[in-house]
Amino acid sequence: MKKYGIFLLVILLGFSACTQKNQIKQQKANLIEKPNLKLSSDIMTPEVLWSFGRLSDPQLSPDGKMLVYGVTYYSKKQNKGNRELYRIGVDGKNLKQLTHTAGSESNAVWRPDGKKIGFLSPRSGSRQLWEMNPDGSDPIQISHFKGGITGFKYSPDGKKVLFTAEVKIDKTPRDIYPDLPKTTGRIYTDLMYRHWDVWVDSYSHIFVADYNGSSLKNITDIMKGEPYESPMKPFGSMGQINWTPDSKTIAYTCRKKKGLAYTLSTNSDIYFYRLADKTTQNMTKGMMGYDVAPVFSPNGKYMAWESMRRDGYESDKNRLFIMNLETGEKADYTKDFDQNVHGLEWSANGKQVYFISDWHASDDIYRLDVKKDKITKVTEGIHDYTGVIPAGKTLYATRMSMSMPIEIYAVNAKNGDARQVTSTNKGLLNQLTMGKVEKRWVKTTDGKQELTWVIYPPHFNPDKKYPALLYCQGGPQSTVSQFWSYRWNFQMMAANGYIIVAPNRRGLPGFGTKWEEEISGDYGGQAMKDYFSAIDSLKKEPFIDENRLGAVGASFGGYSIYWIAGHNLNHRFKVFIAHDGIFDMKSMYLETDEMWFVNWDLGGPFWDKANKEAQHSYATASPSNFVQNWNTPILVIHSQLDYRIPVTQGMQAFDAAILLHVPAEFLYFPDESHWVSKPQNSILWQRTFSGWLNKWLK
Repeated sequence: MKKYGIFLLVILLGFSACTQKNQIKQQKANLIEKPNLKLSSDIMTPEVLWSFGRLSDPQLSPDGKMLVYGVTYYSKKQNKGNRELYRIGVDGKNLKQLTHTAGSESNAVWRPDGKKIGFLSPRSGSRQLWEMNPDGSDPIQISHFKGGITGFKYSPDGKKVLFTAEVKIDKTPRDIYPDLPKTTGRIYTDLMYRHWDVWVDSYSHIFVADYNGSSLKNITDIMKGEPYESPMKPFGSMGQINWTPDSKTIAYTCRKKKGLAYTLSTNSDIYFYRLADKTTQNMTKGMMGYDVAPVFSPNGKYMAWESMRRDGYESDKNRLFIMNLETGEKADYTKDFDQNVHGLEWSANGKQVYFISDWHASDDIYRLDVKKDKITKVTEGIHDYTGVIPAGKTLYATRMSMSMPIEIYAVNAKNGDARQVTSTNKGLLNQLTMGKVEKRWVKTTDGKQELTWVIYPPHFNPDKKYPALLYCQGGPQSTVSQFWSYRWNFQMMAANGYIIVAPNRRGLPGFGTKWEEEISGDYGGQAMKDYFSAIDSLKKEPFIDENRLGAVGASFGGYSIYWIAGHNLNHRFKVFIAHDGIFDMKSMYLETDEMWFVNWDLGGPFWDKANKEAQHSYATASPSNFVQNWNTPILVIHSQLDYRIPVTQGMQAFDAAILLHVPAEFLYFPDESHWVSKPQNSILWQRTFSGWLNKWLK
């Protein structure tokens, strides 16, 4: 029996070793790594676009010598992406890949003592907190939280960790009727049952735990039993949650409303949870708009945050507020600054706050001198800075443009001079020819000036005539800045032989509050005239063929296409593409998830006959009212999981086109949301997009 037992053990060990080897082999086969492409042409293709590495979330080491960040690469074959972690010296040297897994690591941060890097990884079966040495060696699992965690932050003293995780609070039919374990039915008695791209079945809560260097103990849900979320969906991040410098308090952003109250309001607040007595205090009570993203001065005496004034207006001016935590006094430091702010960061000496702001369609770094109450623009140029990390005389920042994806730069805090630190996509960019990007100012119908970007095809020949595309921006309050997109990529569109005309129409930030607010309640008004002003001005150029004009756009841009299609006088445009647009405002009002959006931008419900603004919107701005005028080929694109502008809006538009005998196609994605994120779907999107344009303009 003893020999048999030993023999069996040997067999089991051999089987286990074989299984482990097979698992490792399978993991290596599933790795998605940086592609080594040698292009046959210098012209962008959809496949090349999706080969770019996507850099994100840089974090500076406590000693200021190294940066850790993530890069995501996508595989067309596997139809997914994978994110790996990298480390580089601030001088741009000693680049090292820290992880090599198929699990997509994220949320990498330095432990306060700088001896470890914490990160999230699903390698154990669910996404958990792991740590590794700064060189990537000796990864160990720190958390073992059931269901996994979604984000985390170390306390400044390194003794605690806060993390976020989804919790179930509301009862489902399966809970109510245990004898129906396989039912898929849902029962709702209130609104906000779905949001953007998910059904609301759980809430993101914040947990805090003791940390001993190897594990988490004494885990506490600081929002236990509350049917609220932090961070807030859909764009919330760990930037909405922070520690005070003394590690005694957790500050978090939350809109403590549910159902109808939630969907009608944008009134979020910043709450303090004090660990000593486990009490929670609303620090921005009485401030009625979005209050988000608290950051603290190094001495812990002041809190800065982003604040909007009006409840129900998601695109209100984003202000910079600072509170004296000893006195409770708070002040708006941007009352004379007619721009939005985001990405606030204190300087190490606590005398300045750095932030990002958009002006004239470029996002730059700004500095607030707190004592002098003075704002200074640090950088200048045709680019978008997306985040900043102050480090004395140097700022480490992420930057992109219409011609280059995000990279990390070292910026001189005094004069704004920038040095590129990372070169994630140098190999690809060196093989491509990008089209020229030009800034133009166009006179509008009401005598104002409209900034319009013109993107030329690669190898542009001024003696030739090119077809042109009017690009209609979404938002509706979202700047046509120097962004790099993996869907609406201007260089990709230009590479197909088109000149792109991208105006910053009425309603877009970066041109003052008055300009931005002229869109609300007037969707079919001046904004549409601004589109026409831009294309009519540019079509006069000898290199643009005015008989080959198209118009394209998504979200509010998709709505714009539907509206323009009903007002295509003199057949100005020969083809349209509308993605995720509003077609019928009455049905949209009762189909969307966030009621504050339609209440503010449309003016209110269609049944309120006494509401002049609302009635004006439904009468003059709903594209369905003018669909009888459609006579131009149109491609409609929409996705099933889009709950902001539901798929039925696109279906209505496509059906109407077919019934009116207008040439039309419908590109439908059953597994995408307001965005298209899967590689093969995205490539199909690009091929369908260019194919439809080429069919009617070439």
